[in-house]
Amino acid sequence: MLVIGLNGSPHAEGNTDQLLKVVIAEAATLGVKTAMIPVAQVMSDQKEAFCVVCSNPCSGSCYKNTSLEKAYETIKTADALIMGSPVYFGAVSGQLKAFWDKSRKLRYEKSLLNTIGSALSCGGARFGGQETTLKNMYDMMVIHGMIIVGDGYKDADCGHHGVCAQQPSLGDVNAISRARILAKRLVEVAEATRSLRTGRG
Repeated sequence: MLVIGLNGSPHAEGNTDQLLKVVIAEAATLGVKTAMIPVAQVMSDQKEAFCVVCSNPCSGSCYKNTSLEKAYETIKTADALIMGSPVYFGAVSGQLKAFWDKSRKLRYEKSLLNTIGSALSCGGARFGGQETTLKNMYDMMVIHGMIIVGDGYKDADCGHHGVCAQQPSLGDVNAISRARILAKRLVEVAEATRSLRTGRG
């Protein structure tokens, strides 16, 4: 079992990264392998920053032998992905959007089909666009055929849209609590659906 955190923030150790690490650390206590991918770093060596649909279907030639190709190969092996983004004008960061825009080849190959996915978001205010940002990330997951879960768990409650934090994220007690609950839910559903990912893309 592998759970991967995707840090969609341009800040390597900012609020989003810190909250993602709470989820990843909790998942690790449940006996699964974990990893983190800093999206901004992965995107930094791209000659063309944005997808321009240079081929259809996508050949992946624009990111061949780059950090992005390595990141895609890594997430293809994941049982669950937890994606995080700060709120930028009510949606995800540009870096995270570009990461998924370039993932058309993975979609064509059904590489993420039935991967468990969830999300968390950090904003500057309590009601600062976190839920719209979560839904933005969920749209990306649905397009890949992923299975989306919220932050509910059998020993807690049914959950909400996902983990929403107000910066500083490590000072948001509710967000920390929900992040730990989400980790349990990710692992629980990933274990229950493991057979669905056999032989995918």
